[in-house]
Amino acid sequence: MGSGAWKIEKRDDFRSDSFRDVDNVLENGSLSIIVLGASGDLAKKKTFPALFHLFKQGLLNPNEVHIFGYARTKISDDELRSRIRGYLIQGASSKDLEDVTKFLQLIKYVSGSYDGEEGFRLLDKEIAVHEVSKNSADGTSRRLFYLALPPSVYPSVCGMIKNYCMNKSDLGGWTRIVVEKPFGKDLESAEELSNQIGQLFDESQIYRIDHYLGKELVQNLLVLRFANRFFLPLWNRDNIENVQIVFREDFGTEGRGGYFDEYGIIRDIIQNHLLQVLCLVAMEKPVSLKPEHIRDEKVKVLQSVLPIDDDEVVLGQYDGYRDDPTVPDHSNTPTFSTVVLRIHNERWEGVPFILKAGKALNSRKAEIRVQFKDVPGDIFRCKKQGRNEFVIRLQPSEAMYMKLTVKQPGLEMSTVQSELDLSYGQRYQGVTIPEAYERLILDTIKGDQQHFVRRDELKAAWEIFTPLLHRIDNGELKPLPYKPGSRGPAEADALLEKAGYVQTHGYIWIPPTL
Repeated sequence: MGSGAWKIEKRDDFRSDSFRDVDNVLENGSLSIIVLGASGDLAKKKTFPALFHLFKQGLLNPNEVHIFGYARTKISDDELRSRIRGYLIQGASSKDLEDVTKFLQLIKYVSGSYDGEEGFRLLDKEIAVHEVSKNSADGTSRRLFYLALPPSVYPSVCGMIKNYCMNKSDLGGWTRIVVEKPFGKDLESAEELSNQIGQLFDESQIYRIDHYLGKELVQNLLVLRFANRFFLPLWNRDNIENVQIVFREDFGTEGRGGYFDEYGIIRDIIQNHLLQVLCLVAMEKPVSLKPEHIRDEKVKVLQSVLPIDDDEVVLGQYDGYRDDPTVPDHSNTPTFSTVVLRIHNERWEGVPFILKAGKALNSRKAEIRVQFKDVPGDIFRCKKQGRNEFVIRLQPSEAMYMKLTVKQPGLEMSTVQSELDLSYGQRYQGVTIPEAYERLILDTIKGDQQHFVRRDELKAAWEIFTPLLHRIDNGELKPLPYKPGSRGPAEADALLEKAGYVQTHGYIWIPPTL
């Protein structure tokens, strides 16, 4: 080939075969769902209840599905069922109680270590017995491993699954792995974990779960942005002054102080949950709704985020946090943080994205608040009443409302702030909003990776926050004290004002009553 000839080179692609149409995935054969860490809190409070609700809705066929719990604890099948039962019967009707009994009969328990061959060989044997009982041909069955475990054991557990619990051949069946956050503590540890798991499984087999991506209002973001014409010309730096993404809890660490102190509020909430929401707010329209097209656009957003400026960060730690005996006396771990991110692209240049999260605050909520610019030529002199805002309340009381200025009813020409309100509890009466874990587990079974974090996406997210986190870990940045039940450090409000946010005084959104 001459020097001027074209040359085609293969490049790395994390997208693998997720570009295939998920509607065409073969879904025959038995389905084995294996919950590793079955005796732990996450499995009992989230994973098993989510599986039960899918079963109750007819989305897990008892003629195909069997559920296996695996953990080190030496208990019987009935003991595990008894432990789970209490989390399934809360507020249950008599019909629900019948469903609970039927669901629990699908669960079998296997005890073993997370790094020992014997336990996983036994687990594989029990799964195989179920597959044979369902007349599944070798290699056509489906195996879903849910790792409700600390990340420190992911590599050893994934190695055991790869060596002893995989489908024996590729005849339409599959093996998939669901892993929970935290995916590392910084860029280096996240990449190390990704490399260890990536050597064992293809990217199409790995489902990194972030339950915020399963929330109803988060999943509504793409529809809102790209299916409504009036948002299209407004959603840019010409019209939007700032965007806030907020997570607030009105309680502290409550017995989890030792665990929380290893991570802090940025690793626990901002670097994953809030950053994922930012991607959906800021991304460009994808080519299609295929999972990889959507995840490609999210990665582009993350790669456009500028390095964080320390002057645009406020850290806080609530008084009494270090009274927890599991927390070090001189802990520098923040329980509150406000961070301003800036996206360097044509759509968002100059628009601050304010990510705010904290514990032991004066309210509990998670929301997205898009604040628009002032109206030029304010002939009604209503600027002091506040700006237009589009607010998406993620939890509790799911809602979205547009805050706007209207004429005050009466004889005088005076203005007041009001809202156009879509509150889900009122508009969709009788409709049960699924829990995030239900939706995400079902997506895993379907092979739809749209709402899961891809490896290059995870890397880009850690690249944004790792330098800041290392400065906090090294003691270069200190958290400010704040009172439990307050808004957090006063400096955080000052940072919001500096970033251009104008607080509305005299207006309070009240969820409508039924």
